Amino acid sequence: MAQPNSRTTLIDYCLRSLGAPVIEINVDEDQLDDRIDEALQFYQFYHDDAIEKVYLKHVVTQDDIDNGYIPINDLVTDVVRVLPLRETVSSTDMFDIRYQIHLNDIYALGFMGSLTEYVMAQQWLALLDLVVDSDEKHVNFERHKNRLEIFMDWSEEVEVGDNLVIECYRIIDPETYTDVYNDYFLKRYATALMKKQWGQNLIKFEGMVMPGGVTFNGRQLFDDANEEIKELTEEARLNWEKPVDFMTG
Repeated sequence: MAQPNSRTTLIDYCLRSLGAPVIEINVDEDQLDDRIDEALQFYQFYHDDAIEKVYLKHVVTQDDIDNGYIPINDLVTDVVRVLPLRETVSSTDMFDIRYQIHLNDIYALGFMGSLTEYVMAQQWLALLDLVVDSDEKHVNFERHKNRLEIFMDWSEEVEVGDNLVIECYRIIDPETYTDVYNDYFLKRYATALMKKQWGQNLIKFEGMVMPGGVTFNGRQLFDDANEEIKELTEEARLNWEKPVDFMTG
């Protein structure tokens, strides 16, 4: 049996799990597509395996400067930060305080010196940079607007052609990385959604007696699927969802 590697093969897998072709699954093709969309949306929102941490490079345009924001691909779910923007400074600039620290400390470090003072000095510099002259930019990301607002003086701090590097989380595109369709959780969740749809379609025929004495029991299918979806939702939220970010101080 082939492993699902596309929307079509995932739908076929789910239908076979429900009994097809031995049993006729009374669900329309459009309903099947809707359930796959719903399963992917839940999977991409709550499952850790559905997203990846990436660093995206953006070349500044005049439109970015005029608008005060940059467009973001709709696969991006969260933006962590824009990496600090600094003027170009040579690492051999003798007036750079970091150069001076390296110049004075690196000799001792090479002869059984302690890293403690060096690390403490670097932490102190980082604190000064944060409080006095921070290059960290405040950002606002609206996923449904597909844009990233960066609160800075665009006309002063960047020019057309400059590069911005964005630390963010991005959905792993299943059309590019087709192994997503074979994810164990996604297959189970999509099957449960289709089972619920099947039961919902049959509820209106509940109690109807067919030739041979067969009766429809759509309510039982619907209730069983709801229970499966509830269990899978709890599993995803408890085991696979990324922890919510928080600050302490």
